[in-house]
This record gives sequence, C-alpha cells and structure tokens, in this order.
Amino acid sequence: MVESPSWGRKLFIAGNYTFMAFLAFLCLFPIVHVLAVSFSSSSAAAAGSVGLWPVEFTTKAYEFVIRKVEFTRSFGVSLERLVLGTVLNMTMCVLIAYPLSKETRDFKMRTVYVWYFFLTALFGGGLIPTYMTVKNTGLMDTIWALVLPGAVPVFNVILLLNFFRALPKELEEAAFIDGAGHIRTLWSLFIPLSKPVLATVLLFTMVGHWNAWFDGLIYMNDPTNYPLQSYLQTVIIQQDMSAMSDSDVELMQELSNQTVKSAQIFLGALPIIAVYPFLQKFFVKGIVLGSVKG
Repeated sequence: MVESPSWGRKLFIAGNYTFMAFLAFLCLFPIVHVLAVSFSSSSAAAAGSVGLWPVEFTTKAYEFVIRKVEFTRSFGVSLERLVLGTVLNMTMCVLIAYPLSKETRDFKMRTVYVWYFFLTALFGGGLIPTYMTVKNTGLMDTIWALVLPGAVPVFNVILLLNFFRALPKELEEAAFIDGAGHIRTLWSLFIPLSKPVLATVLLFTMVGHWNAWFDGLIYMNDPTNYPLQSYLQTVIIQQDMSAMSDSDVELMQELSNQTVKSAQIFLGALPIIAVYPFLQKFFVKGIVLGSVKG
C-alpha cells in the first residue's frame, strides 16, 4: 500500500517548484525583454516602457540588420567558421585526450605531454606573437586565421581526458582481447560511451566560435571577411556610417541604439538557443563526470 505524502512533504515539493519556477523566470526574463525591446519603437525603448511585451510593435530594427548584404555575407562566414572550427576542435580534443587518458605504464610520456598541454592553458604567447604567427604563415584574411589558432582548447581536452579515465578498464581490455586496435576501440567503445561529455564539449565549442568577434577584427583586413559578431560590432556598436547606403541612414534615424542592439543580441544568440535544447540533457552530466577525476 502506497502512503500519501505528508503535508510537510507536499509543502516542501510546492516550495521547490515555486523556487525553481522563479529561477527559470530570472533566466528567461533578459532574453524575453531583449526580444520585446527589439520589436518596439525607438521612443518606447528610450522611455523604458518596454517589459515582456513589445510596445508600438515594429520590425525596423531587424530590417536594418537583415537587409544588409554585408550581414548575409558575415553570417555565412560565421557558419563556415562554426562548421570548420567545431569539426577541427572536436577531432583534436578526442585524438589528444584518448592517449593522455592511459596509465603511465601504457604511455610512458603521458605526464610530460599532460603538463605540456596544461601549461599552455596557464601561459599564452600574447596577442602580438599570435598575430605575427598568423601573419607570417599567410593566414591573414582567410577563414583559417579564425580556426587554427584555437584548434586545441585545453580545457575541453581535460574534460574529455578525465571522462575517458573514468570509463571501466575492463571494457577496453575486452576490446583488445577481441582483436580491436586503438582506433577501433576509440571509435566503437569510447566515443559511444562518452556522449554526455562530447555534447558538453560540442556546446562549449559552438558557443565559443559563434560569439567570437575580436579575432575577426585583428586577422581580417578586408571587412567583407568579417564573421557576424565582428561585423555587428563594427557597424552597430561603433556606428560606422561609411558602410551604410542613404536608405540605411534614413532607416537608422528612425531607430535607437537600444532597439538595434537588442535585435543584434537576439539574432546573435538565436542559433545557440536553437541548438541548446538538443544538448541540454547531456550538459550537466558531462560537466560533472568530466571534472571529478584527474
């Protein structure tokens, strides 16, 4: 016979649901507010009368941002960077984390390589040496200038490494007994068992590439090669009118910085918002399991 929960238990559950709903509201409020401001008139946004619903609904902010050919081109550059960068980062992370997850008796130089990669996370060469390296290797004004300098994110390697070390050794030994080599073991055993941490690393990588803007300003001399965030930072934030046509200037006069920035923020966050629900169920588990064992 199943006993009904006591009043104290019911009160505790109700309090938990109320508290979690309040936290969810705090997380969603900024996004909904930004969306409402982006669809509001400039006067309403300037007056601070916009809450969770647009005031004097208008799409002029999005018209200004989307109608530009430069916006479409930069959006394509960001998509190209996202695909190339994500594939490269994930491949390098897996190929580095797998051998480093072995015991010292199996990989005698493991400790040396672990410290080699870990020190790069603590000490960087700096902006000027990195810029000179990119320039001297002929990567300026190419998509590879945005992808190759960050090809090995050490933090993600550490997450994968710790997760691989937590997997039962008996599974790997059984695979070797059956005749599988390291490549087959990695592909058929480690990767399928590592979906939570791989999803976590994938999300980190995608967010990092999509939100990056500073390297685009540094490594791209031609503004037509800017990724989306660099283009928006230059045209919207700095208000560079030289890149605008007469119709764009007239449209900009009807807008305010607040509505345009809100449209920019929402468009910039939209792709990640669309992807996150598919990775969310793995995210917390991947973070916890990938960080508890050294």
